[in-house]
Amino acid sequence: MNREEKLSPSPEQLEFFKKLQSLKEEFDRIFKSDFNRSLPFADLVFDRWERAKSLGFGEGSSIYDSSYVFGNVSVGEKTWVGPFTVLDGSGGLAIGTNCSISAGVQIYSHDTVEWAVSRGTAPYAYAPVQIGNNCYLGPNVIVSSGVTLGDGCIVGANSFVNKSFPAGSKIAGSPAKLIGPTSI
Repeated sequence: MNREEKLSPSPEQLEFFKKLQSLKEEFDRIFKSDFNRSLPFADLVFDRWERAKSLGFGEGSSIYDSSYVFGNVSVGEKTWVGPFTVLDGSGGLAIGTNCSISAGVQIYSHDTVEWAVSRGTAPYAYAPVQIGNNCYLGPNVIVSSGVTLGDGCIVGANSFVNKSFPAGSKIAGSPAKLIGPTSI
């Protein structure tokens, strides 16, 4: 079979694609009228609360279909994990209750720095990450391995968190620095 034949859909495939497209348009119409939003097709079709439940997350938590989950990840109750996130639990990751993990957040519990610079002879480095209860991680935050954030921390958008901070810390920057206490 040549390339053109591989790229030419069969009549059955065309019919299936038309049905999918019609379904997408119907879901778009419903979500736009009921919730004033438009979502990617996968997030229209797959329930984010059911996905969280299937991953063993706490009651009332949710995670978008566009999010990646690796390794041993635990999440408490009523935690929202936004779209396009990475939760790397290969070294262990625990996220508390009532947290907001905004869009684009990446949390890593391993790194390959030593492996890469040793030309592949050093092992990967693993260290658990803990995010306390009632924490907010702004959009596009990156948390590196070994970090612990205490309860009630606020992390500003686009921050790189490479060290731990105690409960009630408001942090931001790259690398993240303490700005002050949370006002809650």
